[in-house]
Amino acid sequence: MGLVNGLPAHVLLVHFVVVLVPLTALALAVGAIWPRAAQRMGVVLPLLALVTLASVPLATGAGEWLEEHVDSNALVRRHAELGDGLLPWALGLFVLAALVWWAARRTAAAAAQDSGGTRWSGVPVRAAAAVLSLVVAAGAVVDVYRIGDSGAKAAWHDGFSKTATGADGDDR
Repeated sequence: MGLVNGLPAHVLLVHFVVVLVPLTALALAVGAIWPRAAQRMGVVLPLLALVTLASVPLATGAGEWLEEHVDSNALVRRHAELGDGLLPWALGLFVLAALVWWAARRTAAAAAQDSGGTRWSGVPVRAAAAVLSLVVAAGAVVDVYRIGDSGAKAAWHDGFSKTATGADGDDR
């Protein structure tokens, strides 16, 4: 994918990633810590994570096209390197979201059959899933921040003036 309405597609697609990764990370963390929230989110949690996962290769593919159409420098190369590392985080969000959703369904089904509540045997598994979900969610958000920061530096270094140029037509 190259251009959308005359602009590089990467410029548009990256915004999906910037919104979806933190949103998915937050939903995963809440669902992993609070099983009732995971039950309420239902299948939306893994579907959100799936859309997030799909958006990452779209943005990186468009970014690779853009990289071939701009002057290469250390900032662009660094941004491309960092961008290539996001897919494993997005995959982790998806796998854990599916696991949390599945566990919430099982817990709800077990609670419906057994009025005794949550069985203690599931507590260590839920705790491990919650810790792993928090680690992957935090890692994904930090990685998106680092990638975005490097992309902004690559796009805007020497591309603006620290003082107003007066080009806005304001005759003050």
